[in-house]
Amino acid sequence: MKTLLIIYHSLTGGARQMAEAARAGASQEPGITVQFETAAVATPDAILEAQGYLFACPENLGAMSGVMKDFFDRSYYPVLDRIQGRPYGILISAGSDGSNAVRQIERIVTGWRLKSIAPPLIVCTHAQTPEAILRPKQIGAADLARCAEIGAMLAAGLALGIF
Repeated sequence: MKTLLIIYHSLTGGARQMAEAARAGASQEPGITVQFETAAVATPDAILEAQGYLFACPENLGAMSGVMKDFFDRSYYPVLDRIQGRPYGILISAGSDGSNAVRQIERIVTGWRLKSIAPPLIVCTHAQTPEAILRPKQIGAADLARCAEIGAMLAAGLALGIF
């Protein structure tokens, strides 16, 4: 049985909805266990035990969320040179752009020598005022379907041994 580890952080719900949609898509694949963990509690051991990864977080102040950064800070060296070649995907809930959050995660996983299985998915909520930024997010059905597709594709690739 192969494991797909979905690690997420979400303050206003957008990134969590995206991660849950990916989990729903991945869970349809026989022979795959989907482990769903918040970035605050995810451990290096969970990374070592999984064969593929999905990272989901919001863009905060033009960067990945601090909680996701903390996860990478705690996990980077304990798994370095032990997970190379494994597949991953990125899901970002952004108020405007999201590209810098993607860039930061890509730099980290490049050091781990992971293999991207799809272009990063950035969902823009257009939250630009303090009130809109802090308001709970509602990700649209079409974007959630795209997240589910990424989860399903990653799980299928793991199950078939493509990744």
